[in-house]
Amino acid sequence: MFSSLPLAALMGIFAAAALVILLCGTRLTNLADRLADRTGFGEALVGGVLLGAATSLSGTIVSLTAALDGRASLAFSNGIGGIAAQTAFLAVADTVYRRANLEHAAAELANVFQGALLMLLLALPVAAFTAPEVAIAGIHPVSILLLAIYAGGVVASNRVRQEPMWKPVNTGETSPDEPDEEEESRRNTVILLATFAGLMLLMGVAGWAIAKVASVLTDRYGLSASLVGALMTAVVTSLPELVTTLAAVRRGALQLAVGGIIGGNTFDTLFLTISDAGYRDGSIYHALQKADYFWLTTGMIMTAILVLGQLYRQKEGPANIGLESAGILGVYAVAILVQGVFM
Repeated sequence: MFSSLPLAALMGIFAAAALVILLCGTRLTNLADRLADRTGFGEALVGGVLLGAATSLSGTIVSLTAALDGRASLAFSNGIGGIAAQTAFLAVADTVYRRANLEHAAAELANVFQGALLMLLLALPVAAFTAPEVAIAGIHPVSILLLAIYAGGVVASNRVRQEPMWKPVNTGETSPDEPDEEEESRRNTVILLATFAGLMLLMGVAGWAIAKVASVLTDRYGLSASLVGALMTAVVTSLPELVTTLAAVRRGALQLAVGGIIGGNTFDTLFLTISDAGYRDGSIYHALQKADYFWLTTGMIMTAILVLGQLYRQKEGPANIGLESAGILGVYAVAILVQGVFM
């Protein structure tokens, strides 16, 4: 269906799907903030799990569709490239928040924990690549391990928030996570959840359309699947994270902003499990190119810088941007340059 369409029509579909993702993602932030207050789970956990999963749905569909079509590089690089792009978006949000370094103001142990969990999850595909090729029913054991560790990490994140063994030092710029009682009483929780689910469904359909357009463009113009996945579909499907992060910062929901990015990135590692299940020609980890793993290591480096910044908690940086944010943006810029020029 898509393969016979002219370039103008393909780009029109791509742009329309991107707009759907953008508008739905914007609306999800407000709903997630209200649900965090209504359920009592807090902004960091709701941002990391519910909002992170919701804004990642379109990217999930892109990776699954690509894997089912036998496009291992596109499926893998879409998820991993999204992690790098979304981490860069958090650094952009730091430049918008003028009062202090965002990682300082949004101090929350659950976010630090999820950042460390993300580094562990990103290391597992490297282990799969370097180990002998093994597949059970076409799925590598690491894909199952990713799912198990993610599920355990969600439970542990909630325990860390409820009964923290470490607590950040509060300063004049620390923004606590305090429920808005007035907001909580305005809408029924069931309506909030139903609206949330409906927006997620729209984003999923848009993600399917983006995957199909990307596949046609890759074949028709001989583009690198890694390049298309990491810098085209990944960035577009990550737009909700940029919008929701900036919107959350503007609302003062700082833990939601940071948690949404880190939690979304953690959820995005499950793209690999889904892609491995959809890819039917063996283990997806051994069907990849060097460029795919280049973006995996880039994501690990950017995440490590973010976690270190959360622990160091620099209050103010030059030009109102934290050193960790400057480092994250620098690494991302260099990665794009290397991908575009040398790979």
